[in-house]
Amino acid sequence: MEVLEAKDLLEAQSHVWNQIFIFTKSMALKCAVQLGIPDAIDRHGPNPMPLSRLVSALELPLEKTPYIYRLMRVLVHSGFFLTQKLSEQNDEDQEEEEEEDHGYVLTNSSRLLVKTNPLTLAPFLFSTLTPPLLDSWSSLPAWLQSEDQTPPFESAHGVSFWEYMGSNKSSEGAAVFDASLASDAKFVVSVLMEKCKGVFDGVGSLVDVGGGTGNVTKCIAQAFPEMECTVFDLPKVVADLKAEGNLKFVGGDMFKSIPPADALLLKVKP
Repeated sequence: MEVLEAKDLLEAQSHVWNQIFIFTKSMALKCAVQLGIPDAIDRHGPNPMPLSRLVSALELPLEKTPYIYRLMRVLVHSGFFLTQKLSEQNDEDQEEEEEEDHGYVLTNSSRLLVKTNPLTLAPFLFSTLTPPLLDSWSSLPAWLQSEDQTPPFESAHGVSFWEYMGSNKSSEGAAVFDASLASDAKFVVSVLMEKCKGVFDGVGSLVDVGGGTGNVTKCIAQAFPEMECTVFDLPKVVADLKAEGNLKFVGGDMFKSIPPADALLLKVKP
């Protein structure tokens, strides 16, 4: 094996360590959103929020202040928050915050994690970092070594991802997953309507394949009242959903047949 020079060796070690500990960034972000850190800073207003006020707003024990400081260091390094110098304050504030001279402000990324933001991606974060999905990654080596041809999630849990969510529909995990789909749909359609609205010109009918509860299609139907819009998904998904105006819901199996229309909408992940 080739013997590396000290510089190359350290660069290689740094790369390995970065990949090993990269999970801490995701977990730190999830922790921050669960605690409500983006929300607290957003409520604080445009001025930087000192660490002491952040801990107080989160109603955390004062003894945990050093650990929140470390958490925020990770998130500042990841680009989710910025530190800014505090402006002139009155004597009472200065005494309360002792020798703090910097506070935290949101970035464009953390604004998307404020729960009151109509385009919040917080539910998507919770859904993606949920234990069932993480367990599938942990079992990947065993799956690759076996002759099992079922997807890794199904191999780890005994049922497919969609069956798992369907059988646990009343669970908190299913609710989080549904909320993540809704938040992602709102985000996508906001960009779609602003940047690509022209692609719908002249379309008389549209079917949203796998449209779920119709968050995307509802916005399209409102923007184009003359267009006949259909949300097509599994019967159990659309069974209790009601048609309204130019929007209707149809149950079926996309792998067997899809209702005819001028255009089909199918959102896929890269």
